[in-house]
Amino acid sequence: MLLHLLTFSSDINTSLQVGDIVYYSATTPVPGSGFSTVPAVSTIVTFGIVTNIFNDGNVTPPIPPHSILVMYDNTTTAPPTSEYIMFSKNKEANSSSLIGYYADIEFRNYSTDRIELFSVGSEVSENSK
Repeated sequence: MLLHLLTFSSDINTSLQVGDIVYYSATTPVPGSGFSTVPAVSTIVTFGIVTNIFNDGNVTPPIPPHSILVMYDNTTTAPPTSEYIMFSKNKEANSSSLIGYYADIEFRNYSTDRIELFSVGSEVSENSK
């Protein structure tokens, strides 16, 4: 595994976390659109995984602010400076479901009028045995 430092000219997206997957793409000019370049969807390359984020540059040894450290394998080429960089969240680390073995639910109606419960739902997934 190799490490590569990507440095940006402005703040890093606040949603970026260690463990997120980094992609890059060549950009193509778009005449008449108001955009100088856009990422070319056909050239998106999976680069690697974020291992560290350096926002302020106050680390030893000195690392430029607005930088991220990406771990990638030797079959991938590091992106040139002109490439568009994007990321996706790690699905395993950012799941939003509850983890546990037991749930106890009680519904109470404190209304003095008659009410009707339309639907109750839950998501259950086995996470261990």
